[in-house]
Amino acid sequence: MQAMSTRTLALVALAALALPALAADPTIPVRVRILKGSRQGPAAVDPRLADLGAQLGKTAYLRWDQVSEQRHDFAFKKPVDVPLPGGGVLQLTLEDARKETVTFQVKVPASHTSSRLTISKDQRIVHQVTDEKGGEAYFATVRPWP
Repeated sequence: MQAMSTRTLALVALAALALPALAADPTIPVRVRILKGSRQGPAAVDPRLADLGAQLGKTAYLRWDQVSEQRHDFAFKKPVDVPLPGGGVLQLTLEDARKETVTFQVKVPASHTSSRLTISKDQRIVHQVTDEKGGEAYFATVRPWP
């Protein structure tokens, strides 16, 4: 009987050691939208982008359309690929998270670009992810804890 309780205690101790490792690897829910900005045509903003109106209105682009929307649970240091129109990929990696902010590594492998962006809980970023061609470019908007 004594051997079983010692064994049980050892298993409980091992489980307790494993719990902090699991708790240290939480996920953060993130909403990612791909937008198309255009300098041509009448000024218009896709109704699905109403929450971005103030940010989009400060750019040189007149017309904004939402191309796609995805939600992901981001784990630390695990890249998530988001497809871009034309076959490219936007790669987002959660680098750091604090109580009110998260930091992402934002890469577009096709254009060899990489940025590190920190976003507050109640904000979102709008980041150009393709070169402009014919007056049009694609952007990503990233919002943690949507």
